[in-house]
Amino acid sequence: MVLEATMICIDNSEWMRNGDYSPCRFQAQADAVNLICGAKTQSNPENTVGILTMAGRGVRVLTTPTTDLGKILACMHDVEMGGEMNMAAGIQVAQLALKHRQNKNQQQRIIVFAGSPVKYDKRVLEVIGKTLKKNSVALDIVNFGEEDGRKPEKLEALLSAVNNNDSSHIVHIPPGPNALSDVLISTPVLNGEGGGSDLPAAAGGNDFDFGVDPNLDPELALALRVSMEEERARQEAAAKRAAEESARQEKVEEPSSNSQDATMVDSADDRASEASGNNTDPVQAITLSMQTPGHNDPSVHDVDMSEATHEEEELAIALQMSMKDESDMSKVLEDQSFVSSVLASLPGVDPNDPSVKDLLASLQGQSESEQKKKEDEPPNDEK
Repeated sequence: MVLEATMICIDNSEWMRNGDYSPCRFQAQADAVNLICGAKTQSNPENTVGILTMAGRGVRVLTTPTTDLGKILACMHDVEMGGEMNMAAGIQVAQLALKHRQNKNQQQRIIVFAGSPVKYDKRVLEVIGKTLKKNSVALDIVNFGEEDGRKPEKLEALLSAVNNNDSSHIVHIPPGPNALSDVLISTPVLNGEGGGSDLPAAAGGNDFDFGVDPNLDPELALALRVSMEEERARQEAAAKRAAEESARQEKVEEPSSNSQDATMVDSADDRASEASGNNTDPVQAITLSMQTPGHNDPSVHDVDMSEATHEEEELAIALQMSMKDESDMSKVLEDQSFVSSVLASLPGVDPNDPSVKDLLASLQGQSESEQKKKEDEPPNDEK
């Protein structure tokens, strides 16, 4: 982006009342000036633009070079038309205004709108052009309106004298249905030295930011730009909150996973301690839990011995109960009438059968012999 200070010299002579440019020459010129001012100030925030008039009561500076676009556009409403255009005086005053610019790093440029006849001789214009070239001032000329035959020739001579490395330009715009601003869009006067537009988005009709020409509706363009900035700030804040929330969740999940691992280790210790019968030494309990059943461990043998002792006690109790049952059974067999009644009640058994009588006789004899042995045993006196 070119850092530039620009002075625009407008033609406010009586010829500007003609209607060969819609709606009139002066209004068409004012629209073109607004377009150029907007392009210059938006291409670089440090660019400055000033405006002066070349007719009426004399050359009058409406505003010195400034970055305030509103001030530049407002000064065009109070311009009075009348008299003849004094191009030489207008260019000299514009050069003097650029000489006193605040930022000396800005390049100097003068844009002249010539919509009426040029009264100066070609040699005078060439001297002015050489002075501009000597002071490194570029010049753009917009020729429209009156064509007296010699006007284009004089303007071309002025351009040839001031031009340096193709930094100055001239545009001839004949009368017609097209407005001056529409024609200037595609010319170097608006596009600058590099051929690219001075507007951030090329003023091609459909390439404006948000589809709105800031020169035609600056308030709407500003509102859309502010809305876009607010939306971008809201999205950035939402993304920041989401990142903080995810980081917070990660911090919470990490201690909980550690606690779960500790809980699993503790439960494994408890199980191992229960298996070994000792809860006071977790390390020993884990070691015991990892041992195989066939491992040679004294504690395991102790457990087996206790279990064997318990089984022997149960076996002794069962033997005692069986011996008691046998004594009871012998008493039952001594009662012949009871045994005969039991056998008679059984289906398919005949108490008078010889084999059944022999079996009962043998059982009775066994019971009598056992009873006799018990009676013959001496009593066991306890001391």
